[in-house]
Amino acid sequence: MASGSSSSFSGSRSRSIPSSPPPVKCFHDEIAPLRTVKFHGPTRGKRFYCCPYWPRTCGYFKWEDEVDEVKELQFMLFEKDTAISGLQYEKECLEESVKKLKENNSKLEDDVNELALENAVKFESMESVKADKKL
Repeated sequence: MASGSSSSFSGSRSRSIPSSPPPVKCFHDEIAPLRTVKFHGPTRGKRFYCCPYWPRTCGYFKWEDEVDEVKELQFMLFEKDTAISGLQYEKECLEESVKKLKENNSKLEDDVNELALENAVKFESMESVKADKKL
């Protein structure tokens, strides 16, 4: 792969903030639904995010007005950067494997050519002995 092939991707994405906030995720990495308090009391009607398995939950709970979108976006960016770093490392490992395979292939081609030459010399020698016996 040419080193400049990834240049078509750089700069093609807009760095603008999405029009809607990213989904809030619980500690299970599941989308936390937005729910509303229905019980009578001072929090009735107040909205909150919680684990989708609530009340048997991982413990994630945030009031709607406490969700920090910037932190959520930063965390998502961190996850993406981590994934990209992992893919870059995997790419380097694969490139090293390809390099070793090419070297091995080259060595094998050299071995095959050497064997072919040795066989040609042996065949020629056998043909010479055969011709001498006919005389």
